[in-house]
Amino acid sequence: MNNKIEIINFSADLKEPIKTLNYEWLEKHFQVEKGDVVSLSNPQEEIIDKGGFIFYAKLNDQIIGTASLLKKSEAVFELGKMAVTGNAQGYGIGTLLLEHSLNFAKENGIEKIILYSNTILETAINLYRKYGFVEIELESGLYQRANIKMEKTIMK
Repeated sequence: MNNKIEIINFSADLKEPIKTLNYEWLEKHFQVEKGDVVSLSNPQEEIIDKGGFIFYAKLNDQIIGTASLLKKSEAVFELGKMAVTGNAQGYGIGTLLLEHSLNFAKENGIEKIILYSNTILETAINLYRKYGFVEIELESGLYQRANIKMEKTIMK
C-alpha cells in the first residue's frame, strides 16, 4: 500500500460507504442494531445535521475506511462508526482516521471524546489506549454490543 491515503469529509454523494463499511464489521463480529440502521442509512440527517462530522479514508478512487464524531453536547463528541474494509486492515488506516478525528477535535474546540466498544476488538482497544483514552463507567442500554466505554480529554 504505497499509494497515498487521503482523509476526506462526508458529502451527499458519499452517503453509502459509511453504511457498507460499518455493516461489514458489525455483521462479522456482532449484529446490526436498530440504531445502526437509522444512523447509517441517513448519515446526513442523523449525524451531520445534528452537528456531527463524518470522515472517509480514500485510496485511489475507493473509500476504504470511515470514522465519525457524533455530537453529544457543545463540548463532548462520540467517536463512532469507525470501520476499515477487511482487505485494507493492518495498514494503519484506523490510526490515520483516529489521528484525523483527534486533530479535528482539537482544532474545533471539542473538549472531550467518548467512545463505546467491545473488548473482543483488542486491536481497536489497544489503539485507543495508545492515544490516551481511558476506561470509564459504562451506562447500560446505548449499544447492546458495547462492554467498554472510554474517554479522552482534548488538550487545548
